[in-house]
Order: sequence, then C-alpha cells, then structure tokens
Amino acid sequence: MGFLDLFALPPRTRAFRTAVVHMSLNLLVTAAYVGNFLWRHAGSGPKGSVDVGPLALNAVAFAALGVSGWLGGKLAYRYGVRVADEVTQAEGFTPGPKFPDKPAR
Repeated sequence: MGFLDLFALPPRTRAFRTAVVHMSLNLLVTAAYVGNFLWRHAGSGPKGSVDVGPLALNAVAFAALGVSGWLGGKLAYRYGVRVADEVTQAEGFTPGPKFPDKPAR
C-alpha cells in the first residue's frame, strides 16, 4: 500500500486506522535508519566495532519494521486493500469499535 492509496480509504474505518499506523511506523523507521547512517558516519570513519547506541537504534528500527510489515499484511490479506474486490474489502471499510482487535473483557 502506498501513500496515495491511503486517500482511497474511507476515514474512520479499521482499514484507515491500520493504514495510518502502518504509514507512521514506516516513516519513523526511515527516519531512524537515516539518523543511524548519519550517526555512524559522523566520526572520522570506520573504527572497528559498532557502538552500542547505533546498534540499539538499529534493533528498535528493525522491530518497528516487523510490526509495520505485519500491519501491511493485515491490510492486504485481512482487509483486501488494493488486492481484492470491493465486497471482500467491506470488512475493513465499515466503522467499528475504537480498538477492534482487543478482546472484550
């Protein structure tokens, strides 16, 4: 799903909320990797092992990328965004509870 595809989703739906979180995580991961690149190359060049800070940032960004990938799969395989006909996509396009994926208490 791309940025322009987000505008095709009806607001206040499960698919739209999922897509916004998916997009936000992707933008944060991109910023983290750019920041990590600049952090690693700010010194005088390669000096052997990687410092703990850039390595931790890389691990956090990688975990966020995994969550974002899972959300992208949810958009495609559960809600059928951009891969299925309109009838199949209907589940994700109907307004639902604020947190539909959390179990009821």
